[in-house]
Amino acid sequence: MSATLRCPICKKEVPFDASEMPFCSKRCRLIDIANWADERYVISTPTSQSEFEEEVEPHQGQLQ
Repeated sequence: MSATLRCPICKKEVPFDASEMPFCSKRCRLIDIANWADERYVISTPTSQSEFEEEVEPHQGQLQ
């Protein structure tokens, strides 16, 4: 049995080796890009330098 993921647009199961991954079809891929173009999706407020440093600092030793 192949591993699957749900299409973020229509929620159908999509195998990891699908050509349109993570979408189930070209249609769902185009709907997603239209949502970005229509500004239905937004990226949250940019992280300040101090917030970034607070988030990264505890993990510094793990990166090496």
